[in-house]
Amino acid sequence: MMKKPFARSLVAWLIEPLAMVILMVCATTAIAQPFYIPSGSMEPTLQIGDMLLGTKYAYGYSRWSLPGGYGPASEKRLFGKLPARGDVVIFKKTEDTGTTLIKRVVGLPGDRIQMVHGHLVINGKTLPLVPAGAGEVEDAHGDHYPIQKFTETLPGGVKHTIFKAGWDGPLDDTLVYVVPAGHVFGMGDNRDNSADSRVPVEQGGPGYIPAENLVARADVMLGSYDYLGVRSIGSALSGIRLSRFLRPI
Repeated sequence: MMKKPFARSLVAWLIEPLAMVILMVCATTAIAQPFYIPSGSMEPTLQIGDMLLGTKYAYGYSRWSLPGGYGPASEKRLFGKLPARGDVVIFKKTEDTGTTLIKRVVGLPGDRIQMVHGHLVINGKTLPLVPAGAGEVEDAHGDHYPIQKFTETLPGGVKHTIFKAGWDGPLDDTLVYVVPAGHVFGMGDNRDNSADSRVPVEQGGPGYIPAENLVARADVMLGSYDYLGVRSIGSALSGIRLSRFLRPI
């Protein structure tokens, strides 16, 4: 029996890993992609060390749906639709597209957004804010501090939990933001520790979030590891947060 030519054998050897790479690229472009949470701006909903799965098709596709953002710039998305209030969205920062951020959408095009004494006001109505006990906030050094939790209800009835330490911070009293067409307004659930749409691009914040810059909707928690809280090799296993595995966001 004659042996296969070398070139044919090489192709046969390469085709399976190549097919896997193509499949993975297509899946992370069109279906879903994992993301990692490195900061506490979305606590208590998302904690430092969480790994989540973002749904790529939720808002259609733009160049930022592609690996590296290699595609034509366009204000319109393929099969595009805007997020709903309450969605947790992953997006590219406006003036620094190498940075990926995650915030909760609280405002849609045309909405008038304002903070008054630490309370969120949308279209002239102060949102209900109900005390929900105490929690713990984790800082960038892995230290934990007590903080008050509140349940906020967005227009449409979506409820979510926020952290709030005070009512007179630098972002607790603002001017009225009018969300422009083709943009959304995002805020962190850790209200006193989030550089979000309240901070304009000129001051280093994300400002209004362009629809083109949306990457995915955060839907499912894959797992979580509190690496900041691990102080020794012997306590490495204690950093695994089993209660946060495979839970909806």
